[in-house]
Amino acid sequence: MKRRTPKLSLKPLKLKGSGVEMYDLSHPWGHGVPEWPSSVNLKTSTLKFHAMNGMLVRAWEGIMHRSTHMDFEQHVTENGKTQKDYPLPTFFGTGVAVSIPKGKWGVITPEDLENARPKIRPGDIVMINTGTHHLLGDNDDYYAYSPGLYDKAGHWLVERGVKLVGIDVQALDHPLGTKLVAHGPGPSHPHLMAEYKAETGRDVMKDFPLWEPAHKIMTGAGIPGIENIGGQLDAITGKRCTFMCYPWNWPQADGCVIRVVAMLDPKQKFRFANGE
Repeated sequence: MKRRTPKLSLKPLKLKGSGVEMYDLSHPWGHGVPEWPSSVNLKTSTLKFHAMNGMLVRAWEGIMHRSTHMDFEQHVTENGKTQKDYPLPTFFGTGVAVSIPKGKWGVITPEDLENARPKIRPGDIVMINTGTHHLLGDNDDYYAYSPGLYDKAGHWLVERGVKLVGIDVQALDHPLGTKLVAHGPGPSHPHLMAEYKAETGRDVMKDFPLWEPAHKIMTGAGIPGIENIGGQLDAITGKRCTFMCYPWNWPQADGCVIRVVAMLDPKQKFRFANGE
């Protein structure tokens, strides 16, 4: 498929004097960002102008599930955990960015995860690069035809004991496990069911009988999920990094926009301040 996103520099931002390299794994957020086909886009407005008011004040209206964001358990499970139920260390730590290339409707399997390198370890933050972030846009290639995780991969990640998962696709779940087809309040895109049958000869509801199982399995086990990672992801894929993925301090949040940053120290000279 043809790349939709502009090519970004893969050069890191280097912290002066420390040797640390920083990579941004986030897509832009704001008015006009591509959105999952479920509700209205983010709306932004300018309330005050420098020429009139001597200051600039902007406002926005919309939901948090846009661009690069984190999902918590209550997003998919009644009375589930919200942002306040996850300690700060959940959003910071060592992990891996792994390449698992997949095309249209590809399913990420436990075997894909087991064979990914660097090896996924217990306690890792895991960022999955399918290549789909290059297709981000207001199009079916990114939203309706993307690859994704499903129940077996969700169980594998829980059993491996990872603490956070990010992926460069439209949702934590495969699109055919969402309300795009006949799940929950769906189908919002009934033509996908006929298209799947025509391409595969199989019934989509038999191949994908569960509604958002990866969401429910992982968040139910205390593993938040990040959707729509991208940015400089290619630059750190295949490497072990330190990640920062902090949501807002919004206790009731079922999800939250975040900035995902990967850090590397090629010379291993960086040390945290000791507080003196």
